[in-house]
Amino acid sequence: MNPAEHYILTQSEPFKTILLHLQMLIESTIPSVELLYKYKIPFYYISNRPFCYLNANKGYVDVGFWNAGHITVHLEHMTIAGRKVMKSLRYKSIDEINETVLIEVLQNAYLVKDKKFYK
Repeated sequence: MNPAEHYILTQSEPFKTILLHLQMLIESTIPSVELLYKYKIPFYYISNRPFCYLNANKGYVDVGFWNAGHITVHLEHMTIAGRKVMKSLRYKSIDEINETVLIEVLQNAYLVKDKKFYK
């Protein structure tokens, strides 16, 4: 088992269930992603470039997007939470995951994956 999978499987509930569901949605929406363990969290890469990450933290799970400054869909669902550049979708329970929103954000992030980190 790789460290990213270990991170997911050793989380307490409900975070483990949320992370597993997010993993399935991300990998089925963007099949070219590679799950790695970077910065002590599961991080998806495409062609050796960061794409998005999963982070269980302080009562929620974040799906953070590397090129968030270029994402143009569902910004009203995303949080910056004190960060200057990164944006994320945040979930406290599995019921909060709107699959349509997540999939559309993933598809939009994929379209801008080759743009620079900053606008």
